[in-house]
Amino acid sequence: MKNVAVIGSGTMGNGIAHTFAQNNFKVSLIDISEENLLKAIATIDKNLERQLTKGTISQQDKANTLSNIQTFTILKDGVKHADLVVEAASENLEIKLKIFKELDEICKPETILASNTSSISITKIASVTNRADKIIGMHFMNPVPIMKLVEVIRGYTTSDEVTNNIMELSKTLGKSPVEVNDYPGFVANRILMPMINEAIYTLFEGVAGVTEIDTVIKLGMAHPMGPLQLADFIGLDVCLSILYVLHDGFGNPKYAPCPLLVNMVTAGKKGVKSGEGFYSYQHGSKELVVAEKFS
Repeated sequence: MKNVAVIGSGTMGNGIAHTFAQNNFKVSLIDISEENLLKAIATIDKNLERQLTKGTISQQDKANTLSNIQTFTILKDGVKHADLVVEAASENLEIKLKIFKELDEICKPETILASNTSSISITKIASVTNRADKIIGMHFMNPVPIMKLVEVIRGYTTSDEVTNNIMELSKTLGKSPVEVNDYPGFVANRILMPMINEAIYTLFEGVAGVTEIDTVIKLGMAHPMGPLQLADFIGLDVCLSILYVLHDGFGNPKYAPCPLLVNMVTAGKKGVKSGEGFYSYQHGSKELVVAEKFS
């Protein structure tokens, strides 16, 4: 596999494209918005420049990486030659089903179709295609060029051959793939999201403030960032979406999202992406905006 198409040019999509291109794959980066594609290339360029400054890549490496990426606004054109397609669109079931149904119709019969979903069933996604054995999950972690883990999720009918190919492919990217089965939240988010949700409940119930909660987890459990800061980084809307998937999938009330999280997302406070969540991110600052109200 040398030709890879990435659908979606947001944070995860541009990171996935960056990673494949840096490892000498030819990458088609696809988005319906030309403006979003321009922003994605600018982000990749900036991140490569950061690597160059740190001495982890050369100027030639940077040039090669950028030359390996082509952008497309028409799906059919972007996936025409793809051996592997990695979908990194919104964490929305209906959007993903629509994309995969179309991909199944326009891609080569042998093309493997992967989703970067962090919670949605690979088996469900595969059900709208005629190649269920070639549908798989590749859940990269953010920031993709830096984080080593890839959760490789095999659906109910994903073949051993495809699973093994994606495991080996992930290793060629310098990643450490872990194979998991297709159940709500997989491994990472089945464990992480209840912790984040409990941290939000701890704030909601007035046990402690934002910085106090994050400090306890960082210093007491040696986490690089606290759960509330991490939730902002992931996106509070994404956290809420994953909790809904867990709650619906298991029918267990322990996965029910905290009302504070629901209200914040409804109010448009989505974390870093919106400039405000549990912290404020305007102009690069990180001042508390929620702690004063609830601590």
